[in-house]
This record gives sequence, structure tokens and C-alpha cells, in this order.
Amino acid sequence: MRESGPAQLSDHSGMPKPATRVDSTLSKGLRVLEVLVKSPNGGGVTEIARALGLSKSNAFRLLRSLTVLGYVRSMENKNYCATMKVWQLGQRIIEHLNLPKIAAPQLLELSQKTEATVYLAVRDGLTVIYIDKIESSKPIRSFTPKGGNAPIHCVGTGKALLAEEYGLLREQVRGNLTRYTPITITSIEKLDSDMAATRERGYAVDQGEYRDRIHSFGAAIRLPSGEAIAALGVSEPDVNLGGDREHKICLAVSDAAKTVSKTLAQM
Repeated sequence: MRESGPAQLSDHSGMPKPATRVDSTLSKGLRVLEVLVKSPNGGGVTEIARALGLSKSNAFRLLRSLTVLGYVRSMENKNYCATMKVWQLGQRIIEHLNLPKIAAPQLLELSQKTEATVYLAVRDGLTVIYIDKIESSKPIRSFTPKGGNAPIHCVGTGKALLAEEYGLLREQVRGNLTRYTPITITSIEKLDSDMAATRERGYAVDQGEYRDRIHSFGAAIRLPSGEAIAALGVSEPDVNLGGDREHKICLAVSDAAKTVSKTLAQM
């Protein structure tokens, strides 16, 4: 196999040193996969060759090799698409992530900034499960135990995750909009609007939709691919929310989730 030529780097002494060599064929094959993963309709040989600056024969050989290995399949329209084998690899990586450990610094910082109860949550069907939390030290506070769960459509962390996959989950949620308080969203049209607002803001807001007078705010944690795998959240009784405190909490939650997402991108 051919190897690409090394670039020249410098160490702290200023002396040049060769960069790590990257196998050219492997690199091109991975780039083909990246193109196909991002294309919902797949791509043809000519299209992929043009996108990556390859010859059609080179692109075809790469696609055939990936097909034999099970990462790509040929479609009826002669386009190629990535298979679920790519997704399965990603899922295994996610399963091995220690999210509580990775998010711990931001969870602590969020607790210190807001002085409220903070959560790390993951989606399980149409509920969220709180896999880590830090309790508020205030005498009046909200309480949900670590390991507890809540409906996805009416808490901050749940709504943040629901907004990320709303196109896939909307019909499932439609028949499960249980009312918990007088202001729980039970209309799919109102939920549509709320999800649109959540995506636009970058964080979700629950104004007492699950527990009366308990507000919660959540923001999604994303992989480099953009997939949301968890959410950070803050829960606070309305008596502790005055002035611009709610807005500051929302910004803090959003910033913390972005920081965790950046950490995941560097792993």
C-alpha cells in the first residue's frame, strides 16, 4: 500500500522531525465512509470520486472493499450507502464511555454556579434516567433520586433530548402526553412549538410541567457527529427564581453541556 509523504513538524528544540505517516488507502477509505454517513441518500461512484478528488476507478475499488467488509452496501439505484455496522461500532464506543466521570467537572461547576440541584440524564425510551446528580444545599429544593426517572416530554433534560430526536420520536410521544400538572403540555401542536423553541435556544425549559412549581432546565450533550447522548439539567423551586436568575441558569446549563461535548470530541 502506498503511504502519503510525511509533513515536517518541529519539537521544542526547533529541530524538524517527521510527522507520523498515514496510510493513503486507509485514509481514503475512511473518508469515503465519512461522506456516505453524512448522505441520507447514499452516493454513486462518480459523486464520491468528485467529492474526494479521486479517480472513478479508485473510488470504485474503495467502495468494493468496504462492501466486502460489511461497512457499505450497494442500493437498487446503484448508489452506495453506509451500513448499520458503522453505527454499531459507534454504539460500542458510547457504551464504554464513563459519562458520569467525564461530566463530573461540569456537574460540579454547574452546582457551584447555580446552587441548585443538578443532574446528568440519559434517555431510555420515552423517559429520562438520572445517572448522576449533586443535591442543592438550599432548605427549599427539588428532589429526584439518582437512578430515578421522569417523562421525556415534561422535564428539562427530557425535553432537551426529545428536541434532538423529535422527528423520530414525535409519533411515539403523541399518544403519551400524560398530564402531571395544570401546565403539562398535552397537545402535540403545542409540543411541536416547544420543541422548535428548544432547538432554536439550545436549551429546554420546564416551568412546572412535571411537578407543580418545580422548574427545570436542560441542554443536550453531543458527540462530534452531532448525536445527543445525554443531557445536563438544573432543577429549582419557583420560590428560588427571581429577577434574571432563570436566564442565568439556562445559560450556565447550555455552557456546561457544550463543554462536556467538547471534552468528548477530544477523546
